[in-house]
Amino acid sequence: MAARGLGLSRAVGASLFPAWRQAHWEARGRLKPEYDAVVIGAGNQAAAYLQRLGVNTAVFERRPVIGGAAVTEEIIPGFKFSRASYLLSLLRPQIYTDLELKKHGLRLHLRNPYSFTPMLEEGTGNKVPRSLLLGTDMVENQKQIAQFSRKDAQAFPKYEAFMNRLALAIDPLLDAAPVDMEAFQRGSLLQRLKSLSTLKPLLQAGRILGAQLPQYYQVLTAPITKVLDQWFESEPLKATLATDAVIGAMTSPHTPGSGYVLLHHVMGDLEGMQGAWGYVQGGMGALSDAIARSATAHGASVFTEKTVAEVRVSSEGRVQGVVLQDGSEVRSKVVLSNASPQATFLKLTPQECLPEEFVDKISRLDTQSPVTKINVAVDRLPDFLAAPSAPGGQPLPHHQCSIHLNCEDTLLLHRAFEDALDGLPSHRPLIELCIPSSLDPTLAPAGCHVVSLFTQYTPYTLAGGKVWDEQERNAYADKVFDCIEAYAPGFKGSVVGRDILTPPDLERIFGLPGGNIFHCAMTLDQLYFARPAPLHSSYRCPLRGLYLCGSGAHPG
Repeated sequence: MAARGLGLSRAVGASLFPAWRQAHWEARGRLKPEYDAVVIGAGNQAAAYLQRLGVNTAVFERRPVIGGAAVTEEIIPGFKFSRASYLLSLLRPQIYTDLELKKHGLRLHLRNPYSFTPMLEEGTGNKVPRSLLLGTDMVENQKQIAQFSRKDAQAFPKYEAFMNRLALAIDPLLDAAPVDMEAFQRGSLLQRLKSLSTLKPLLQAGRILGAQLPQYYQVLTAPITKVLDQWFESEPLKATLATDAVIGAMTSPHTPGSGYVLLHHVMGDLEGMQGAWGYVQGGMGALSDAIARSATAHGASVFTEKTVAEVRVSSEGRVQGVVLQDGSEVRSKVVLSNASPQATFLKLTPQECLPEEFVDKISRLDTQSPVTKINVAVDRLPDFLAAPSAPGGQPLPHHQCSIHLNCEDTLLLHRAFEDALDGLPSHRPLIELCIPSSLDPTLAPAGCHVVSLFTQYTPYTLAGGKVWDEQERNAYADKVFDCIEAYAPGFKGSVVGRDILTPPDLERIFGLPGGNIFHCAMTLDQLYFARPAPLHSSYRCPLRGLYLCGSGAHPG
């Protein structure tokens, strides 16, 4: 899909940019007929850990660029985009240390402030519309919130402490294998005794939460609006916080269980800062490159444009290796799949080798996604009515934030969700706008910027028999740009080019089922020991030697 030219490129025509310009990873070493382990997809750190343990590992990536959804691509000449994933936080802290990622070139830009929600306010005369700017300074946060409610300003520190305690309790569960229910139910006495160790993180969480466990249980199971209504009265604050409960999920703030998605997004950690999200210097592909360098420094082999066509299984039901699309066979005793559960079990693995019940569960996974990602090249920063730009055009603090548009009210978020239920792109979509070049000028030419628009809700299947063709893509993107124009007049005139990725595009290009950034929905019935399917959550699959290591496995 070519970038649709606007602004400068409108004059020369989008046809001048028919192909993606992107960084290619050069494979280290020649392809061997056998390895100790094979990893399908170069989108995580499995190979780096295995190779450090002396396990000779090869990684096969379908695309010409490594990283899965964490890639940097020069879609428009001179502009380097984190084309899919665009912020870093949920990479587990010990991975930085274990893989020596800083040594291998990883550089981060922490954001403070980190959240900016401008208002659309009419009838204010010459007054600047209000906005909500949140950062790490609690006193300043309270001043910002007091514009909308003094009561909420007083409650905010208590709410933050409440959520941080829950994150502290849940955090160890992310680093531990889920409780092995199958071992408890069907295992030998020795297996049952061993599985007792998986209960330890759950018991630790219970001790931390203590007598407040019922309140915390509500956060995980109730609609996030119900939770936030118990704390706050001002809609701009509630809507801003609610965005973390629905981002990337086909859910409304009124959907039961939406609180867990919010918790998932506040459990991150960057350089010791709990809940921090930041930009990677050079784009998200630089993170993938650092992980790959850590792996290859210890002898791993990483191959791009090598598509795995099949997982080879012996007559005894044990993995023997993989077959590549070009017909090459690579033997290995262990295969780890970073692909989605659907791709791994329904496309790559011979169906006759898997239990019928298991295949049925995988085929029924909820993969609905509301996301359309739009990458935009601009020749100047957005100039928001609620926070006018500096005369010289240099970035101001709010430009480094996640900027929430159409988020003045949780009802707006719910109505946007309802549009998608009817098979329609949202009339007023939720927009999370980020400008990584505000902190990392290497991403764009001097004076220019790259803008990431993470938008929802857009259904995978459109109503009325319509499909996501160029006309529908551009109609939706135009609607998004019209919304931004209302908050930042002149935005549309600053656009040099754009790249529109609807749910089918995200599925086709990055292998995200239904366009889902988590591989399958982060709903309560698809979490922890039920991820990706009940009784199959310990990363080991029904086939001996086959493991799932992508987002479709715990913790997602």
